[in-house]
Amino acid sequence: MNVKNKVVIVTGAGSGIGKATAKHFAHHKANVVVSDINLKAAELVVDEILSAGNTAIALQTDVTNFDEVQRLIDATVKQFGQLDVMVNNAGIGPRKLLKTAEHTLHDWDTVIAVNQTGVFYCMKLALQQMQQQGFGNIVNVASLAGLKASLNNLSYSASKFAVVGMTKSAALEYARKNIRINAVCPGYTHSALLDQLLSAKPEMDAMLKSIIPMNRYGEASEIAEAIVWLASDSTQFITGQTITIDGGTSL
Repeated sequence: MNVKNKVVIVTGAGSGIGKATAKHFAHHKANVVVSDINLKAAELVVDEILSAGNTAIALQTDVTNFDEVQRLIDATVKQFGQLDVMVNNAGIGPRKLLKTAEHTLHDWDTVIAVNQTGVFYCMKLALQQMQQQGFGNIVNVASLAGLKASLNNLSYSASKFAVVGMTKSAALEYARKNIRINAVCPGYTHSALLDQLLSAKPEMDAMLKSIIPMNRYGEASEIAEAIVWLASDSTQFITGQTITIDGGTSL
């Protein structure tokens, strides 16, 4: 996969899929901006990348804050001269898994702010920079929960359905501007969100694996592989697509 020397921002890159994605881009010799609300976590990822002989910087960003996202884009362009790839990965789940009538206002507001509004902010500002350049590539991290029903998880499901729709709408708008926009939709994957779910309801482990035809969870590295592929020069005729990576769960 050719992403050598591309300038890549990965949000939520301090852990999980974001961390794996940042490291995978760096392994393929991209210049990586590791962005996370937790600066220490981002810096630890950068340390790993630098120790492997690759290039990365850490920038603290709260994607729900428009001005912070603007600073992220500006700092990236100042450091590297352009922005080739924006990976919108930052995301959270609700604190409590409850049916719609009981879903808390706090969970709705915070999940929508990060997962939906944060992706909008990042897309809006990245697209402004990419139009100035005349090229660019955006990969949004949606979810299987953005393609099918997800019980007791309304805010997360709503936000991920939104990401799928935003991906397709923007891809149509910018296809003639040399800007590609796609999304990946992971199924149950080893991550902080899955750990949060299983720690709250350990009995869910066996049940979840029973509905995954491959009988295992995905690995963050497997999702990262798909993200880097979509961002590479190997996929120049692909835009507006959602790539489902779920071990067959959607079947």
